[in-house]
Amino acid sequence: MKPTLPQGTRDFSAQVIRKRGYIFDTIRTVFELYGFEPLETPALENLDTLTGKYGDEGDKLIFKILNNGLDNSQKHEQAKEDFKKILRGKSVKTLTEKALRYDLTIPFARYVAMNYGQLTMPYKRYQMQAVWRADRPQKGRYREFYQCDADVVGSYSFMYDAEFAFIYWEVFKRLGIDIELNLNNRKILTSLAALCNATDKMMSITVAIDKLDKIGIEKVKQELEKNGLGPRQIKIIEDYLNIKGTNQQKLDSLKTLFLNIEEGKKGIEELEFILSLLHDAPEGAFGKPKVNIHLTLARGLNYYTGVIYEVKAKNIEIGSIGGGGRYNDLTGLFGVPDMPGVGISFGVDRIYDVMDELNLFPEKMQKGATALFFNMGTEESKFAFFQMQQLRAKGISCELFPEPAKMDKQFKYASKKNINYAVIIGSEEIKTQSCVVKDLVKNEQVTIGLNEIKDYFTK
Repeated sequence: MKPTLPQGTRDFSAQVIRKRGYIFDTIRTVFELYGFEPLETPALENLDTLTGKYGDEGDKLIFKILNNGLDNSQKHEQAKEDFKKILRGKSVKTLTEKALRYDLTIPFARYVAMNYGQLTMPYKRYQMQAVWRADRPQKGRYREFYQCDADVVGSYSFMYDAEFAFIYWEVFKRLGIDIELNLNNRKILTSLAALCNATDKMMSITVAIDKLDKIGIEKVKQELEKNGLGPRQIKIIEDYLNIKGTNQQKLDSLKTLFLNIEEGKKGIEELEFILSLLHDAPEGAFGKPKVNIHLTLARGLNYYTGVIYEVKAKNIEIGSIGGGGRYNDLTGLFGVPDMPGVGISFGVDRIYDVMDELNLFPEKMQKGATALFFNMGTEESKFAFFQMQQLRAKGISCELFPEPAKMDKQFKYASKKNINYAVIIGSEEIKTQSCVVKDLVKNEQVTIGLNEIKDYFTK
């Protein structure tokens, strides 16, 4: 049988791992620059921990894991009946109690709820791990993928919300990606639903308007109508979607729209405060974040309560490459109420695809070992092995071709592995305590003493 991979998963070659490592290292450096500390949680979570946190659509995408021992003859018949219940949308603990994590935020909230008595508040953590979603695979969307999250819990300060805008800006500037950084506030979206007298259809409204850029205003209106909204309600939403202008002009229009809705006014104040912090902050090494109030931005997850973020790469169609927001009672889901938080996530796999397509990875990402020692025979290779170990002790990466072979074959091996230097030590070189070093990029070679080889490469 020909081996295959599960749909939506991938193997990673050495080159890909190096490039991904460059992205991880860049994000990690910025996270730690802002005082975040690392955390890891298990790939498996109890199913009860995850379900009900992502909305109905999200719950359908959770990978559930069958319990052990279902092949037991006593359990087998019951398992078949329980499976029928799952197909009808019911949760059956006798069949499945665990699942692969859907994101990093809910496991983080679970961790905080379990450990909040020992954590220093505000607690700032970052996490870089794989997550799994039973989604339909397509370009930029996988069933197994990595997220890089940073969150702060234990503070209502909107300075952290502004700080995350700086983190996004700095990371993508370091990576060379030109981005569009969008902000909105869930309080504004909640107030829109209230203005329409349709608070019970809040999720239907946000899901529909979030599609505006993809499907256009007419199809959004059709979707709203299908969800039971009347002409007057749809007109209010259309007026909201037609708000244009600068960030301040948009906020001024919202003030008029939500004149008598306190929650809407609070959402506007939060955005104004963040914009003022970004505007008044001194120029950093990468300038100041350029943000856009994007009124159709909704973020589909139920737990957001305040400011929400979305990052898109310019000059390429791939969807969002980052997102997040404020969730002032996420740990309340686990019995620890009134624990405010805010966090963001980087979509590493999409970031990789953007950088690969736009050729943004540094050239050094492609390199293999620094030098290949040629195998010129049994005694010569043994001598070369000892020389190679001395270089490795000095931090110079190198390898030895495993068996004697034609020079052409060994040169081709070095070329395929992106090794820039060949070191040749034959019987004559052993006698004279020298070696031939060939620069495979410049096609130049020199003969140097073995006592000079370390200095040659460290230069």
